[in-house]
Amino acid sequence: MEHFKGVSADPNQRKKGARKERDKMRNSKRILVLCLVATFFITCVPAVWAGEEAKKVNINQASVEEIAVLKNIGPKYAERIIQYRQANGPFKNAEDLMKVQGIGSKTFELNKDIITIK
Repeated sequence: MEHFKGVSADPNQRKKGARKERDKMRNSKRILVLCLVATFFITCVPAVWAGEEAKKVNINQASVEEIAVLKNIGPKYAERIIQYRQANGPFKNAEDLMKVQGIGSKTFELNKDIITIK
């Protein structure tokens, strides 16, 4: 009987080797699936958690309730924004929001990515 390097003549040994290979393949598949799931969560879940923050707020058209979702701006400041808008016309650019009494650069910086005037 010929023996090949790395191949056992014993059938039980071959079965064990085949089983080990199957187990390695299963583990590789599990790791691949785990990596794909992790990638999905890393890329998609933050967008879902952002929820309302992902929506733009048009400060020229938004209601008190819509403006109040901005960071550090509650109903009181939202009302001030609308009063300013009614008295002075639409905002020309997002930075004009800082002209409203009580809204400074810190509040603007927190919200600049979600404020729009169009």
